[in-house]
Amino acid sequence: MRVVFSKRMSGLEVSGIRKIFEGASKHAINLSIGEPDFQPPKHVVKALKESVDRGFNKYGPIAGIPRLREAIAERARKYRSDIGAQNVCVTMGATEGLFISAMAFYEPGYEVLVPDPGFVFYRPHAEVFGARPVPYSLKSRNDFQPDIEEIKSKVTAKTKAIVVNSPSNPTGGAFTKECVGAISDIANDKELIVISDEVYDRIIYGSKHHSFLGRADNIIFLNSFSKTYAMTGWRIGYIVSDAKITEELAKLHYHAVACPATPIQHAAIEALEGPQDAVEKMRKEFHGRRDLIVKELNSISGFSCPVPKGAFYVFPSYAFDIDDRELATRLLKAGLMSVPGSSFGDAGKRHLRFSYANSRKNIKKGMDILRDVTEKF
Repeated sequence: MRVVFSKRMSGLEVSGIRKIFEGASKHAINLSIGEPDFQPPKHVVKALKESVDRGFNKYGPIAGIPRLREAIAERARKYRSDIGAQNVCVTMGATEGLFISAMAFYEPGYEVLVPDPGFVFYRPHAEVFGARPVPYSLKSRNDFQPDIEEIKSKVTAKTKAIVVNSPSNPTGGAFTKECVGAISDIANDKELIVISDEVYDRIIYGSKHHSFLGRADNIIFLNSFSKTYAMTGWRIGYIVSDAKITEELAKLHYHAVACPATPIQHAAIEALEGPQDAVEKMRKEFHGRRDLIVKELNSISGFSCPVPKGAFYVFPSYAFDIDDRELATRLLKAGLMSVPGSSFGDAGKRHLRFSYANSRKNIKKGMDILRDVTEKF
């Protein structure tokens, strides 16, 4: 019997990140995937175990247990003072939040502005629901800040939403206060939905994070426990938005997953309300690793690496006459996992993304492999 898939499946592929990750040997130095090499804080792990032992193993409310929603709202009030539990929906990671936001607002005939280079979900989510992704550029010579005039020029009567991500995956760039204000002004004036992925808002160096929450009117603010608390496999995140938008998104959330995992929600409360020492310790270590990998990359002939302002990625360009996918493949064969920049959009060509969410020892080993492979060019 012939199986016929829907048109939305056409062209949908697994990202270049996963292809590298799943094609590597177990001995390769992994500077590809964005996953902290830390464990969740001990008091959070303890809270998870206790929640299971105490019987918190049943279905919970669709949008999340009230105490967690209020704890998230309390954290979000640093960006916007009138946020309450009614504005919050707890999701299965920020990824689910991105997907149901796209499902709620994208459809054929609409256009969605997406960053280029940008995280691997933004463009496909638009395409899956029939909208046309329109890239706006993030260039290293502009410190990976968007060009506001370019964004203005790309807004049309068909533009429904703009996706923003600061600090950025893959570039590590963080938007300035002026940039956030300018994009928010455009969105407010044109009545655009702003889908703001801010999962790295607490992994930032030498500056303050500037949120779109409180600046843009029709905002869907997405965050996660994955990066901040090294809870990637726990799959828990959240949406903060206007109460009416949150209510509608929660309907899609219900039909996708019914409700978030109850024991993990109790642990997430402890993550937010308990000591934050582990978060700051991790951020400081990432800061040191950032300085190390930037120094190493800029010492390798042919590479140019801007200093990231946040997250745990570098996005160097190179001067060699070789496709970035081919270069990443050669590095993989030599024992170093990286991600070709073109996985994140056309503007990522002739770039590589490295994650420094790995030990300093492995970063140094990885850069030695990079130097050995590329010195032949």
